[in-house]
Amino acid sequence: MKLSSRMMAALVGAAMLAASGAAGAAELGRLFFTPERRATMERQRTFNIQEAQTLQGTSMSLDGVVYRSSGKATVWINRQPQNEGEASRTGVSATVSPKTPGSAVLAPGEEAPAQLKVGEAINRATGERNTRLGGGTVVTPGDRGKPR
Repeated sequence: MKLSSRMMAALVGAAMLAASGAAGAAELGRLFFTPERRATMERQRTFNIQEAQTLQGTSMSLDGVVYRSSGKATVWINRQPQNEGEASRTGVSATVSPKTPGSAVLAPGEEAPAQLKVGEAINRATGERNTRLGGGTVVTPGDRGKPR
C-alpha cells in the first residue's frame, strides 16, 4: 500500500507541475513589446517582410562583423545588422574580406567608400575618423607586460 500511495503522490505532483508550466508559458508571450508591436513583428516574420533602413545622421560607424561558416557575413552599421550585399535595402554597400578581419569597406549611396575597423566611426561630411575610445587605449592580457 505504501508503494501505491507514493506513486499516486508522484503522479499528482507531476500533473500539477506540468499544468503550472503550461500556464506560465502561455502568459509570458513576447516580453517588452506592446501587443500591436508584437502583431506587427509576427506579420513581418510570417511574410518575410524586411523593414527599410536608411543611414541617418552625419556619422557612420562599423560596430561589428561576423563571418558565418557558409562564408557569408553580417555587419553592424550604426548598430543595425545588415547582411553583406544588401545595399538596396539600406543604401549602404558593405564589403568584407577574410583577409582583413575586423574591418569592412562601407559605401553609403553616392559617397566615397570608407574602410573602417570595428569600433571606428567616420564623419560623413568631413571624413574625420573617430575610434570612440576618447583618447584611451585598449590593453589585452598579452600587452600588459610590454612597455608603451
